[in-house]
Amino acid sequence: MRVTSLYVGLSALLLFQCTSPKKAAEPVLLTIGPEKVPVSEFAYVYEKNNSAADSAFSSASVNEYLNLYTNFKLKVAEAKSRGLDTTQAFKTELGGYKEQLAQPFLTEKSVTDQLVREAYERLKKEVNATHILVSVDMEADPKDTLAAYQKIMDLRNQAVNGTPFEQLAQRFSEDPSARENNGNLGYFTALQMVYPFENAAFNTPAGQISQPVRTRFGYHIIKVNEVRPAQGEIKVAHIMVRAQQGLPKADSLAAKKKIDEIYSRVLRKEDWNKLTSQFSEDAASADNGGELPWFGTGRMIPSFEEAAFALAQPGAITPPVQTVYGWHIIKLLERKELPSYEEMETSLRNRIAKDSRSELNKAAFLRRIKAENKFQENQAIKTATLKLADSTLVTGKWKFSVPAEPKNLPTATLFTIAGKPFTVGNFATYIEANQRARQNVSPSHAMNLLYDKFVETSLLDYEREHLEEKHQDYKMLVNEYHDGILLFQLMEEKVWAKAVEDTVGLKAFFEANKANYMWGERAQATILSAANSAVMNQAKALLAAGRFPSSRHKQIDLLFTTGANKLSNAATAQLDQLASTMQADSALSLDVTGYIDARESANQRNSTLGARRATAVKNYLQQKGIKGERIKIVPSTAQLAGTRRVAVTVYTSDLQAMAEQLNQSNPLALQVTSRKFQRGENKVLDAVTWKPGTYNLTQDGRILWIKIDQVDPPTPKKLNETRGVVISDYQNYLEQEWIKELRQKYPVSINQPEVQKLIKH
Repeated sequence: MRVTSLYVGLSALLLFQCTSPKKAAEPVLLTIGPEKVPVSEFAYVYEKNNSAADSAFSSASVNEYLNLYTNFKLKVAEAKSRGLDTTQAFKTELGGYKEQLAQPFLTEKSVTDQLVREAYERLKKEVNATHILVSVDMEADPKDTLAAYQKIMDLRNQAVNGTPFEQLAQRFSEDPSARENNGNLGYFTALQMVYPFENAAFNTPAGQISQPVRTRFGYHIIKVNEVRPAQGEIKVAHIMVRAQQGLPKADSLAAKKKIDEIYSRVLRKEDWNKLTSQFSEDAASADNGGELPWFGTGRMIPSFEEAAFALAQPGAITPPVQTVYGWHIIKLLERKELPSYEEMETSLRNRIAKDSRSELNKAAFLRRIKAENKFQENQAIKTATLKLADSTLVTGKWKFSVPAEPKNLPTATLFTIAGKPFTVGNFATYIEANQRARQNVSPSHAMNLLYDKFVETSLLDYEREHLEEKHQDYKMLVNEYHDGILLFQLMEEKVWAKAVEDTVGLKAFFEANKANYMWGERAQATILSAANSAVMNQAKALLAAGRFPSSRHKQIDLLFTTGANKLSNAATAQLDQLASTMQADSALSLDVTGYIDARESANQRNSTLGARRATAVKNYLQQKGIKGERIKIVPSTAQLAGTRRVAVTVYTSDLQAMAEQLNQSNPLALQVTSRKFQRGENKVLDAVTWKPGTYNLTQDGRILWIKIDQVDPPTPKKLNETRGVVISDYQNYLEQEWIKELRQKYPVSINQPEVQKLIKH
């Protein structure tokens, strides 16, 4: 039966069979060229985006949104006319979105709801259990499955009749860890074990042994040792000294001595973070105070977990605790109980979708769609088909060989879904594409597994293909994504990229609309905010000099070789680097001072060797492109034994350097701001008269000094000063012009009576 869902008005749903009389046409709200937009489509999108607004379904709101939606559909119509919806890239992108959108419609919501609630209730408890495993693959041959079941039942009978469970686990369990832990799994809670195992553990009373339960690992029997209330989650920090098992005795003793010494320091109340940073050998947490992520029962090594949960109050610290990784000192930081169901519901749904519980949901969903779609098998054809299995199937090399009887087998119907036939030929094609080599499986069993999978795949594929007919929400979502992808491609070409790349058009738009891009009244001002008058006086004195020693550049000493003007190789390299720095920062300037070697002769000293050396440095920097006015030669008559040297001190006009100098002992001693301010941008500046001059204020206990150098009247901005805003406006302009063109190309007709039906107030 083919089913189509139709909205009448906003939400009334009518169902028609394909054998019904001809369906009444759905009301059309909007016609754009040849395309008709039904009322249901607009109503769905409008309600989705406006239902929370106070003005929802008012005349103004509906008509405003209709105008926006019309513009949207005009662009979509243009994209379709260009064939953008026929490209492989478009189909691939839409196909990916459709697969994601389909997932919520391919589940059994009622089952999911039950599983989420069940998981939350189980999270309130923790189970300590021991198990025995007999391994068997989920797709194992029936004879092997039976053998495994008989073995696990025999072990259960022995345990029930008095043989110690742990002894049986140690001897017979095929879980490798059972050799060491006798099958004991410690405490665990919901979502930490595969679902069938968890289910059996939580449904078995303490002290009892479960019936055999099958998981993907095989058959288990579970002895529940204890059930306790959940401990919640904790956050801890630790200091770790590595001492893995098998270390030489001397190394183990050294590790123990080290952790004991650290522990003694902890007890003396030494800083935990410093001890962690200096001594913890857990590289991932050492620089973060040893902090570990939140964890609950079953997440950590049992000895670590037990010691951590035993801490009663935040701040409590354990003595050294040994694990397989070494020694730990553990500090409790926080503890929290299980959050409410409402807080956890979303995360639980996400976890359950990836958990083995999802198989229950899938099975229930398949049962429902089998019934809904009237799934029917042809048992005779199925039997004949399954007989085609041979030894090539378990090697993954099976080929369809048509038997003599029945002759029509390739076209014979295996089963139908909603009347649609799925033939033996379809199944054969599926086998050849999905077969694989299998060990310890008979051909007949392999064929049955493939048949079941083919049925499942066919049902799910059929359901996907008809989701738009069955679920109006899905249909509308797909339509939104379909149009959205088309719109994005065309908007990128016609508006977004064009506004950025069309520099000529952008400039012309800016020139035509300069009045929209104006600076308000602006003042070039410097504002000093000092903690006290002494700091302010120091700042003013430094400000008067106009430049400040740069704390980011140390004094440079340049050595000369013999002779007055010969720079050493090392000095040349230093000057090259200095020239590069000055080219990058125009605020920098230099004081250059040359010194005389006391061992040089009087004649040499009288020749002002120091000044000549300083001049050589200046000349070298000028050759590198540094202007001479940025380099000041400072005379010196000082004589330094054994040194032919020039000292270079770096200054800067950047006022932040002055702040850095005065803030060395108190980081808040001085705050400096110097730039152009627009009126209304700075409250302090707005408190004084906007005229050139200096002003003194006291505000919030700080001393303020303001200097206004210049006040500019309102002036047009330059394009580079407002490019981002202009681009945005130009994009809007291009879009509006494009819409005008589209309205000429695709005539728009609105069904006003249907619009009125949507208006509620």
